[in-house]
Amino acid sequence: MHFSKLRISADAMGKLRFMRQRTGLTPNLLCRAAIMISLEEGPLANASPPDEDGSEFNAYTLMGEYASLFASLVRSVEQGAHKKAPMDNPTLLRLIRGHIHRGAGILSVRAKSPSDLLKLVPSSGTVS
Repeated sequence: MHFSKLRISADAMGKLRFMRQRTGLTPNLLCRAAIMISLEEGPLANASPPDEDGSEFNAYTLMGEYASLFASLVRSVEQGAHKKAPMDNPTLLRLIRGHIHRGAGILSVRAKSPSDLLKLVPSSGTVS
């Protein structure tokens, strides 16, 4: 996946700003959480792509060193066991924007404080 900038929807950006006030986390970290929450919900199916009227993030700020991991997760969820032709960059970026959009909506309901975000992380039992 090659991109230098990604613009998200205005709706998602508004929700991210609101969550930043409640949680103290920066929008790029909230975007990462939003992607993961959305991926748990499954593929976007035939959802229409969100607008690109929100803020623009540069690639490294948005995903850090994990860009290829996020891309692989999106491909895996969206294509499932039905490995089709390799996903092109425009399609992958559209899906990432879609997952940020959907995930921001889910997070805005669930995350009222930083401790609410911790509750979203599954417990593996004991920590070594």
